[in-house]
Amino acid sequence: RSRPGASRWQNPLAEKDGQSGVVFRWLEVEGPIYDQWPTYGHKLLFGDLPMANRKTEPPPESQPVGTNQVAAQRRFVPAAGVELDSKNPLKDAEPLLREFVRHAYRRPAATKEIKRFLPVIEGALKKGNTFTDAMIAGYTAVLCSPEFVCLEEKPGRLDDYAIASRLAFFLWNSAPDTQLLALASRRQLHQPDVLRAQTERLLNDPKSRRFTDAFLDYWLDLRRIESTSPDSELYPDYYLDDLLTESAREETQQFFVELLRQDLPARNLVASDFAMLNERLAVHYGVPPVNGVAVRSVPLPKDSPRGGLMTQASVLKVTANGTTTSPVLRGAWIMERILGQKPPPPPPSVPAVEPDIRGAVTIRQQLDKHRDLESCAACHTKIDPAGFALENFDVMGGWRERYRAMGDGVPEKGLAKSGQKFAFHLALPVDASGELPDGRKFRNIADFKQLLLNDEKQIARNLARQLTTYSTGAAVGFGDREKVERILQNASASHYGVRSLLHEVVQSDLFLSK
Repeated sequence: RSRPGASRWQNPLAEKDGQSGVVFRWLEVEGPIYDQWPTYGHKLLFGDLPMANRKTEPPPESQPVGTNQVAAQRRFVPAAGVELDSKNPLKDAEPLLREFVRHAYRRPAATKEIKRFLPVIEGALKKGNTFTDAMIAGYTAVLCSPEFVCLEEKPGRLDDYAIASRLAFFLWNSAPDTQLLALASRRQLHQPDVLRAQTERLLNDPKSRRFTDAFLDYWLDLRRIESTSPDSELYPDYYLDDLLTESAREETQQFFVELLRQDLPARNLVASDFAMLNERLAVHYGVPPVNGVAVRSVPLPKDSPRGGLMTQASVLKVTANGTTTSPVLRGAWIMERILGQKPPPPPPSVPAVEPDIRGAVTIRQQLDKHRDLESCAACHTKIDPAGFALENFDVMGGWRERYRAMGDGVPEKGLAKSGQKFAFHLALPVDASGELPDGRKFRNIADFKQLLLNDEKQIARNLARQLTTYSTGAAVGFGDREKVERILQNASASHYGVRSLLHEVVQSDLFLSK
């Protein structure tokens, strides 16, 4: 606990009654920690071949067990590896290789595809390598082959094995499991009811979290959340803990999981009456308190500016540069990521707008001058309004009524992580109003959200296109419009529910063809 004094360093995190903490006096881990032996990975590589006696080492000399010593047991020597007991290595190699190639290629392998790797194993054995090392050499060659590295998708309608791979890599970021491959072998996976059931199975599996996390990294640029840091002079209060950024990322991930789990309408991407919050985020957003670090669904007050993706801290952080916010960057992000309307690139000869951290002019005033250039006006008229709607949110998504600035001014009260007093002051007021290209005006973010919700179908259309591009690896082209509209028509009964849209994408010709 700090003891403040006139010239003494002060701990900004200290509280009058002390701080919470955790003390470990003893930690014990019981093993073995694997669920089965041999493990699934071992059986995939070496089948049921018996293992030779594993090398072990005796425990060290007896020592009293204390806080720094755990009772030693006889343990496996990792450097010794796994030793297999094969009486006929070349005969045993082929069935093991066949099974491995089937998993690696995600389909049955032809005999000639198997035999081309046998010389690798045979050559390793002739050099005196153990059977285990020889098989590893063969497996390594398989994993370097294009059939493993690339998805085999021939132009036209996909076969069942290609559908199995596309579905598994879409929703699990992994190769198809035994059940998918079995359905593919019976040529049943392309049947709509079977495909829908398997999509549900994969979505209900914990491994589907790989999909939501990776998809949001791609779609919302969430992978860039650590790319910038708030300016330590302008935003020293954001350096007092590391939980905010972690919580912000988890909020967005859990928000999309919730939409997917409950099949909530796509309009929630723009405006929702709930948010996924924990204690740190609730404080950051200024909503009623939430206890604990676990992120959970929390109803929002009716007058809250939060709700939807655009006002989440993660999105507001990845669309800022750490020092200042840019209506241009945020506006372009909303157009492309939420509305599916990619703005044109700026002219190469026009310089970027540099922020004024002195607080003498606002970014709006700077952009007004920027739009005086004829080559800039047409694009900025479309881009800037969406960005202006988010100007009440700073570089970490905190609410603000005035911009922060350095220089002349009365510093705000507070202590930075260094223990030094804040050096920034509040400058000019924020103006979050704007006018869309069609003449519709808004006063703030709440008005702007309502304007976007007037065209819910466009929000759903963009999500369908994003899911299609992510799942197939191919951009949705001009000629695919009719297929996208069919996806929307089939999902309209659920008000464009997120789960329904995903199902319709998987059932579509865009997903089932190349």
